[in-house]
Amino acid sequence: VQLQASGGGLVQAGGSLRLSCAASGRTFSSYGMGWFRQAPGKEREFVAAVSWSGGTTYYADSVNGRFTISRDNAKNAVYLQMNKLIPEDTAVYYCAAAAGWGTFSEFRRDSAWDYWGQGTQVTVSS
Repeated sequence: VQLQASGGGLVQAGGSLRLSCAASGRTFSSYGMGWFRQAPGKEREFVAAVSWSGGTTYYADSVNGRFTISRDNAKNAVYLQMNKLIPEDTAVYYCAAAAGWGTFSEFRRDSAWDYWGQGTQVTVSS
């Protein structure tokens, strides 16, 4: 699976952005999909994940209620709608794919994910 993230940019605090991740491969619909982010000087952290069917989603506490992850299996794409952005959301955002699915505690760890895309920069100005 190859992943290509896009949609990052510069936005003012309180604004919105929608990230997209296009995936190659005919088995996209069988993968769990997720978003991680890495701010300068910090470790990469989990943001959100969605199961293969879209029926189960997980969110980090820091984004819950502001971000929404979704997927379109017909288009081999996963999205991250980010609303009410704050400067602390500034980071490089990465999409990831996992061949399996499991619990929130499992999938918030890097080790659960099998494929990673390149990042897209999100900068939120105050």
